[in-house]
Amino acid sequence: MRKIAIAIATGAALLAAPTLQAKPKLSPQQQLDKLLAGRVAGKPVHCISNFEAREMQVLDKTAIVYGRGNTIWVNIPRNVTELDDDEIQVIRSNGSQLCDLDIVRTIDRGSHFPSGFISLGEFVPYRKVAKAAD
Repeated sequence: MRKIAIAIATGAALLAAPTLQAKPKLSPQQQLDKLLAGRVAGKPVHCISNFEAREMQVLDKTAIVYGRGNTIWVNIPRNVTELDDDEIQVIRSNGSQLCDLDIVRTIDRGSHFPSGFISLGEFVPYRKVAKAAD
């Protein structure tokens, strides 16, 4: 009987371990704050190159973050409440830049029907702060 009780206790402890290690999911604003930690905002611009816009992260109802590395670009759309991280964004840009006047259409991921559009704002560069030498 004692062996059964030990086996049950061990099994319960093993099942509970992943639950204890699970981290709470960050809100979109907390995700943005984490991305911007250690960075300084630069002067907003109307356009960024398509190269800088290759990598994109949509933060639900908060912002679109482009790029990675030393400089990331944050765009807060004019209709930010329509921004949904679960929708597919289709960007039609003219030329080699993504600009605040370009139209970003959204498509529902499940039905593949058009669901709306995003009106981009200005792109704010955030650069990593150089650490002071000791």
